[in-house]
Amino acid sequence: MPKAFVGRAQLSTEVESYVREQILTGEFPAGSRVRAENLAEDLGVSPTPVREALQALRGQGFLSLEPRKGFRVLALSDQDIEDVFLAQAFLAGQLARRAATNLSDDQLDNLTQMHDEIDQAAARRDSETVQDLNDSFHRIINKSAGSPKLRLLLSNTLFYVPSRFFATNHQYPSSDHRREVLSALRRRDPDAAEQSMSHLISHSGHQLREFLGNRGIEDAS
Repeated sequence: MPKAFVGRAQLSTEVESYVREQILTGEFPAGSRVRAENLAEDLGVSPTPVREALQALRGQGFLSLEPRKGFRVLALSDQDIEDVFLAQAFLAGQLARRAATNLSDDQLDNLTQMHDEIDQAAARRDSETVQDLNDSFHRIINKSAGSPKLRLLLSNTLFYVPSRFFATNHQYPSSDHRREVLSALRRRDPDAAEQSMSHLISHSGHQLREFLGNRGIEDAS
């Protein structure tokens, strides 16, 4: 039981994140039943925030609700993942385009150092460090765009990606694509920054489709 839930504020949000991760990592496989009462007992919380969390996940397309049977985990189709990463690539590309003219030289130096550290961590198979540095790399770029609404829209697409994808998957983000992003940002080239970031995100989408397919989470229908 994840004891961090006990006594936490915004409990339903915490439960929602937990269940979403279990679905995306195959712990709650497609077609399986999720009963609020049983889950509440497993997590050591009351049923109310669990029901709220499951209803939220139903609205996001992770669960269906069947009368007298409770919630059932829905499969993610190949088209679902393609659509999610199409949106994510567009939004991240727009943020990179705007960041190209906003990033300071110090921030660019920091991004370059992170790029090198990600490669070093990947070489020694340090998946947790790769994940943390990769998240920070994108966070700096996205915040520098100065477009909070685009960042919010982008965050909504991340519902369909395991929160610790690279740490869980043990495959790593493309160093070559990330280097192209850095080069474009260094040149202050908005067009190239947008294109290279879109390519980087699309590559991650291919990795996710393979990951979900291997775990039986993705449905090609």
